[in-house]
Amino acid sequence: MTKYFIFIPNLLSIIRIALVYPILNNIYLGNFKISIAIFLVASLTDALDGFLARKMGWQTDLGQILDPVADKLLLSGTVFILWLNEYIPFYIFVILISRDVAILVGAAVQMSLIESYTPSPNLLGKLTTSLQIIYISIVFLTEIIDFSISFNVLNIITISVTLLSLIVYTLNWYKDLRDYHNE
Repeated sequence: MTKYFIFIPNLLSIIRIALVYPILNNIYLGNFKISIAIFLVASLTDALDGFLARKMGWQTDLGQILDPVADKLLLSGTVFILWLNEYIPFYIFVILISRDVAILVGAAVQMSLIESYTPSPNLLGKLTTSLQIIYISIVFLTEIIDFSISFNVLNIITISVTLLSLIVYTLNWYKDLRDYHNE
């Protein structure tokens, strides 16, 4: 019976990808109530697909690629449109996008060099994703509730954790490549 449910996490990742356009379009149109609702649903699919894949043993090769791609599309797309419409500063956009691009490129390189290598997320990567979801949600809320807050501390925390996460991923890639070549 379990074999019939094994693709549920993949379906959730596909749903997350499908929700990206409505989120971006509603941000562009200034419909932040709709944007945050869809964004939070998409973010919940991220948590749920990971939980189901790990706890129920419903992991697939497709899911190991589809989930991070869905995450990157959701977060990078949202960050891009928020910057494009001047809701977040350029340096936040550059740092968050650069990390995601670097992770995708690094994982692709690793997968091409190391046979049967599958990138795995780490705790700091999950923390970074969660922090970015919170950051984006706060941007939405400031537009919905129409209040002004200083983002300075939140920007510093988000940037610091994002850069630290990239450093950890880079060190792990280096270690994996070194170990692979020493075998």
